[in-house]
Amino acid sequence: MGEWTEFEPGMSAPNDGTYMEVGDADFHTGISNPKHVHLRKGEKFPPTSKKDRKWKKARH
Repeated sequence: MGEWTEFEPGMSAPNDGTYMEVGDADFHTGISNPKHVHLRKGEKFPPTSKKDRKWKKARH
């Protein structure tokens, strides 16, 4: 069974870590200054800047 990689606002964080906003076509143009949040396991994801964006674990 696979693990989720993108999360909707209001979902619980699966692990401690820093998460960043990602968008529909951000692999082409990127998001300038994406929002970052640090969450602990079980904390809820906050709202995103735009409705079509989601949260994804930030790479180090």
